[in-house]
Amino acid sequence: MRLAPLRHRRRSENIVPMINVVFLLLIFFLMTAEIAPPDPVDVAPPSAAEGEAGRAEDRPTLYLAADGTPAFEEARGTDAVLSALTAAAQAACAAGCPEGVRPALVLRADAGLPAARLAALMPRLAEAGFAEISLVTVPR
Repeated sequence: MRLAPLRHRRRSENIVPMINVVFLLLIFFLMTAEIAPPDPVDVAPPSAAEGEAGRAEDRPTLYLAADGTPAFEEARGTDAVLSALTAAAQAACAAGCPEGVRPALVLRADAGLPAARLAALMPRLAEAGFAEISLVTVPR
């Protein structure tokens, strides 16, 4: 008597543990990733009436703390920040500024900063090579 050969069923693989590990890794990397670098100093921008919003992503940003301490990238202190800003303005113009056009600067000043300190800094920023300075505010 001839019997049919036994068919071996292929054992199905359980991929649930692998899916769990993948989701745990995804959650870990999303929670630990740094989406945007933190601000160098804590700044609470002043409030103002709503106006035209400019694009600040591609422009250098100067931070001024409530005590008047300036910060730009890794530079801290007035002299270090101004030399770093001068280098940034020269690098921006070396990359292709039209003739007579100087780069723009974004200024994030704390609302508690005295206006006199801000006004005293403006001519020095113009000397550093910035013709347009935009002050970041929050709507009222």
